[in-house]
Amino acid sequence: MERFDKIEDRLSRMNRQTSALDGDKLLDNQDMCELLGITKRTLARYRQKKLVTYYMIDGRTYYKSSEVEAFLNQKGKRMPARLKKQMEI
Repeated sequence: MERFDKIEDRLSRMNRQTSALDGDKLLDNQDMCELLGITKRTLARYRQKKLVTYYMIDGRTYYKSSEVEAFLNQKGKRMPARLKKQMEI
């Protein structure tokens, strides 16, 4: 049951963030870490080195899905199809 609760929490979080900034989906730190397969500390380093573009809204950090895709393209990596599909939902 705990696993389903986590999935439900993640989906509800993603649904709340679906509209903003040019109609792009907004991702939070946890979403980014899961998508990129990195730790929160590594993501903080990416922000510090200005490798990823981020937005602060009400003290929380968000990333536009299109900019995440551009970041992956810049690194020579493609966004996995299942993740791309998940971001479109």
